[in-house]
Amino acid sequence: MAETASLSEKFRARRDLFLRDLITRLPRRDGALRIVDVGGRSQYWRRVGLPFLREQEVKIDLVNLYASEFAQDAAESDIFSYVVGDACKLDIADKAYDLYHSNSVIEHVGQWGSMTAFAREARRVAVAHYVQTPNYWFPVDPHFAKLPMQQWLPHPLRARLMMALPLATSGRAKDLDTAYNFVDSSILLTTAQMRLLFPESDIRFERVIGLKKSIIAVSRGA
Repeated sequence: MAETASLSEKFRARRDLFLRDLITRLPRRDGALRIVDVGGRSQYWRRVGLPFLREQEVKIDLVNLYASEFAQDAAESDIFSYVVGDACKLDIADKAYDLYHSNSVIEHVGQWGSMTAFAREARRVAVAHYVQTPNYWFPVDPHFAKLPMQQWLPHPLRARLMMALPLATSGRAKDLDTAYNFVDSSILLTTAQMRLLFPESDIRFERVIGLKKSIIAVSRGA
């Protein structure tokens, strides 16, 4: 367990370095760099570094579907603002932000039509974007890490396993209806799907022993 936590911290540290570099290189309008983080929390950006964000004059709007999702978030008001919104239909003008950011969100929005809408909004509302998601073909789904390769099993079998074992982060499913909701709550994407959703982006990977653990679509804009 400690090894898993240590590995996660290494990936987070690498992401933080990449984001810092991305932020310093992006063109900005009116001095400040405006970021919209869909599905984000201020804790994530605290790892990137509040002094760094202030130095770079970064302003971040944290967007989530429900106001209750911000209840445990203690944000720095000079950097962060809270916005309630639907990731697949954002009430935001075209190119209103310098950078669109989301980390492990697109796999939770629903089926392909919703993912397409999510990607369209990501490309529409900002000049540049950074969209990360776990890789379907990596043996371990981080949402159900206790049973490797479960995402490749037939849907009904996965639901039954959710009832039999405490595989999800929220524990064992109490009934079949809850189990199917567990299974449907995370639909992982492949590299080919991410290329289709973000055709003009640079597709990057986080790797473990040579295997692609996560997929990241990055566009630095014009």
